[in-house]
Amino acid sequence: MVEVFKTNVQKTKQATALIVILSNRFANTTILFDLEDCDKILRVESHSINSAAIIEVVQAQGYHCEILN
Repeated sequence: MVEVFKTNVQKTKQATALIVILSNRFANTTILFDLEDCDKILRVESHSINSAAIIEVVQAQGYHCEILN
């Protein structure tokens, strides 16, 4: 299962910190950012994805995050 989110993360350092936080919270999940994309994509791959929880964690760190349609 794959879910793609639109974020406002701008820098690699910010993305790296979020990946660590998300990886600690969601085990057995592949988490990648594409900051070159205009939507600053966060891509999450796992057997089961709780999109609301991912959005909540990212927003708690001060960033915008929504499911990309």
